[in-house]
Amino acid sequence: MKCPYCGRDNTRVIDSRPADDNSSIRRRRQCDECGKRFTTYEKVESIPFVVIKKDNNREPYDRAKIEAGVFRSCHKRPISPAQMLRLVDEVESVIFSGEAREVKSSVIGELVMEKLKELDTVAYVRFASVYREFKDANTFMEELKRIILEGEQKEKD
Repeated sequence: MKCPYCGRDNTRVIDSRPADDNSSIRRRRQCDECGKRFTTYEKVESIPFVVIKKDNNREPYDRAKIEAGVFRSCHKRPISPAQMLRLVDEVESVIFSGEAREVKSSVIGELVMEKLKELDTVAYVRFASVYREFKDANTFMEELKRIILEGEQKEKD
């Protein structure tokens, strides 16, 4: 590490601790040449996670987009914000657990729908109607019939 005062390479760490935000390390250094002290911050370099959209464009992953969709779907439903955030955390856990640095938006959408279906069927249908772009009432009704049949099947089991 070069000294910012004299430009020499002879510096040493005299104190090291986590930074206030716990996402980096704060290091106090001293130059062996001029004796001046300075602080550096060390942060893990992360490779950005990329989402492949329907039109094959790529954009950086944005958790806020998933949160917004889930919150809209759960509007006026008996679902707490903590439950919604937990759902988003579960989706993130699945998509980040793989080694791939890219994921298709369709995979994210299907994961969100799967989690919403477990949480609240009305929120699921709301999300599915936007995500699957229901064209008319018949498409909407087909999805509702499928949910009802699944529910009846679960009751039988």
